[in-house]
Amino acid sequence: MWRLVDFETQEHTDTMMMFTKYSFLSILVILLSTSCVGKRMFIQEQDKSKLCAVNLDECEQRYTVLLAQNKDLSNEIIQLENQLANERNRVALLEQQLEYFKSTNTNLLDRLSDLAVVSKIGADNIRKSLEAINDQNKYIKDLTQAMRQKDSLNLVLVMNLKRSLADINDEDVTIEVKKGVVYISISDKLLFKSGSYEISPRAEEVLGKIAKVLKDQKQLDILVEGHTDNVPILTACMADNWDLSVKRATTVVRYLQTKHNISLERMTAGGRSEYVPKAVNTTTEGKAANRRTEIIVLPKLDQFFELLEPPAN
Repeated sequence: MWRLVDFETQEHTDTMMMFTKYSFLSILVILLSTSCVGKRMFIQEQDKSKLCAVNLDECEQRYTVLLAQNKDLSNEIIQLENQLANERNRVALLEQQLEYFKSTNTNLLDRLSDLAVVSKIGADNIRKSLEAINDQNKYIKDLTQAMRQKDSLNLVLVMNLKRSLADINDEDVTIEVKKGVVYISISDKLLFKSGSYEISPRAEEVLGKIAKVLKDQKQLDILVEGHTDNVPILTACMADNWDLSVKRATTVVRYLQTKHNISLERMTAGGRSEYVPKAVNTTTEGKAANRRTEIIVLPKLDQFFELLEPPAN
């Protein structure tokens, strides 16, 4: 009987040990599986983190470029505002002079009635002269007011163009105010292939941005001028640089009309060949600067000449 009991106890013990062993193995398998899954998730998170770091670097680089562009635009604004302030000071001085002349004329007219020594004919002549001076003063005032309006319009136009072309290299497109009008100068390497007058796809984008700003400014005319360096050209289609500069100007005018519906009555095309250089033609850089097309934004010429005409006596 005692032997039977020992045998059953031993068998029970073996069973328990086997159960414990299998349980341990099961737990180990579960732990290993969990560890593999966790490691895989960790690697995935590491990849995501690296991708985010790359994107962050790109964003920081783009931010740095935008800061530089913003700084350049701010400097341009300051320069244009200084120019406008100078013009306003000049207008204010002219207005002060005008008020002085008006006051002096009024006093003289009042005193004429008390001058018994002055004949009636002489007084009438003096009065007419003073009235003519008053008319001249009014003309000066109107002219200065028109100049002030034009300067303000130029300032707004320049800022809109610079904002629209902020992503274009400054070496390819420059915008400035010269002689009271706005000049947009575009390099030929952006507009055309060498010796060609066919507009490039990149140029279409630039001209589209310029047209968007100019299209609604119907009070302004547009003069397109083609310029070349002094290297002679002779092909089946072009006799010389005059031909090339004219064809490039007319190509730009036709593009602005056909693609962006700018009225042909507002535009003029002209070729200047090599005779209005921006730099000397003795260096590669100088020749590159001279090969350009300029879009000049003007007040309507008939209105401008009417403004310049003095009042009739």
